[in-house]
Amino acid sequence: MTTPNFSPSISGLFGLLGAEAQSAQAAGAPDPSLIAQLANQLFSALPGSASAPTPKQPTLSPVLAVAPQVASPFPLPVAPPTLSASPLAPGLTTPVGLSPSANDLRNVPSSFGGALSLVPSFASAPKLPSSSGFYFLDEASSVRDAGKIPFQFDSISVVPELVEKHPNRTPDLGFGVARPFDPRAIRNDFPILREQVNGKPLIWLDNAATTQKPQAVIDRLTYFYEHENSNIHRAAHTLAARATDAYEAAREKVRGFLNAGSVDEIIFVRGTTEGINLVAKSWGAQNVGAGDEIIISWLEHHANIVPWQQLAAEKGAKLRVAPVDDDGQIILEEYEKLLNSRTKIVSITQVSNALGTVVPVREMIAAAHRHGARVLVDGAQSVSHRRTDVQALDADFFVFSGHKVFGPTGIGVVYGKKALLDETPPWQGGGNMIADVTFEKTIYQPSPAKFEAGTGNIADAVGLGAAIDYVNSIGIENISRYEHELIVYATRTLQTVPGLRIIGTAKEKAGVLSFVLEGFKTEEVGALLDKEGIAVRSGHHCAQPILRRFGLESTVRPSFAPYTTCEDIDALVNALQRIKGGRNH
Repeated sequence: MTTPNFSPSISGLFGLLGAEAQSAQAAGAPDPSLIAQLANQLFSALPGSASAPTPKQPTLSPVLAVAPQVASPFPLPVAPPTLSASPLAPGLTTPVGLSPSANDLRNVPSSFGGALSLVPSFASAPKLPSSSGFYFLDEASSVRDAGKIPFQFDSISVVPELVEKHPNRTPDLGFGVARPFDPRAIRNDFPILREQVNGKPLIWLDNAATTQKPQAVIDRLTYFYEHENSNIHRAAHTLAARATDAYEAAREKVRGFLNAGSVDEIIFVRGTTEGINLVAKSWGAQNVGAGDEIIISWLEHHANIVPWQQLAAEKGAKLRVAPVDDDGQIILEEYEKLLNSRTKIVSITQVSNALGTVVPVREMIAAAHRHGARVLVDGAQSVSHRRTDVQALDADFFVFSGHKVFGPTGIGVVYGKKALLDETPPWQGGGNMIADVTFEKTIYQPSPAKFEAGTGNIADAVGLGAAIDYVNSIGIENISRYEHELIVYATRTLQTVPGLRIIGTAKEKAGVLSFVLEGFKTEEVGALLDKEGIAVRSGHHCAQPILRRFGLESTVRPSFAPYTTCEDIDALVNALQRIKGGRNH
């Protein structure tokens, strides 16, 4: 077999590895020297390859794990997946994307189209057939799922993964896949991350407060104001048509992002807070009466407490609160005891902004529906971290803010089931929501127009659409997997700081950690970290009840995004070590 000619690009090398593996399997015998040669060249071509294996290191002998009956194990297209690490084999240095210890992170994305698994060896692993003819062995040497196959080089596996077919993911590589996931490449999309603060590179760990904006969103806003700026729906001229098209295209992108059934179920508002108030003061005012009950939880943001308190006081209703355990998880048994025939609405967060707890909203919605109650889900902290499917959740209402998901501030969304919105009165009056007005009566437009009185935030809705495009190009599942590993890594490394106590230890968390440091006020910690260029949130996070549940008034809250790296977390931990040791300067 002759060595093919190729460009030393990462994607080119990966393609050659796959092609060689297919060819070798079809011929019945792989060429170990060629596959190992290509693998070594692939690693040397990785960005920042000074920390990756070089061709001078020992050649890795390949083990091709393929079930005998398969002639061509490569289902296409190939997805750009994640990179996972376990203990490195002797002679291998830390690969790109990992912190100094290779055991610190299991999945670190790479910028080429395959997942690299650094494992001791699968050479002795049992070869188990699957119904599809090939299989994937994880580090426990068990079958994970059919449809994937590793090309294993003792310590290195190149694992092609199938693209998840999603109707709203816009391929940008030209062959039906989303962009490769690489946190360093993603960082380059965000111009503000090149800022310096107090003479240090900015490390943005305040993503739960607001996410930064990629250049694609900034450019889309600029383009709108340069080429499309106009009011919408009301004029026959060209710019009005452009602006209307852009605005309604953004609504369709939101519909797809949430998997809503219709664009008529998507209402643009200023943010999550306004969205909850809209539901409370329109649907709530119409459907909640004296003696009725409203359920929230201890985990809620003030924005999901105060509107319901106001409604309860106005209507003579009762506000009931689902408790949490010492880990910061809702006690489902106690929640279900609160439900009864008087329960009109349950309003719950999907992810706690103070603790990062992932709430089992699907189970809570199902329980509420058994009692005839409606459910609103506060998705402000969840939409940037995990896939949202309002139909699968069976949520009656779902709200989120654009600025939490790489979009502009001042734009948010209310999703509501169409039947509910049709019977819900508008909560504001003015232009755009009117079908006909006389001095005797007014006829309103159907949803969503009847909830969008006045001139909306047109440009920022368009910017939100661009942000959704951006997230889809990366892949929300890729983000979710990567951030899970960041949480695991950050939890472990923060616990090495003397006197640091993590608040909220739920089994499932997303994007947020919260802690206190013995001997220091939280605002002191935040100010000292700012001197190091590290931005975190210190305070009560507009969630005083849940912090008081743990006997606290405030915490320090680092929160993550796909542009967060292990090096960012290392910098945070090192700064905290210096603060605790009195060496901060």
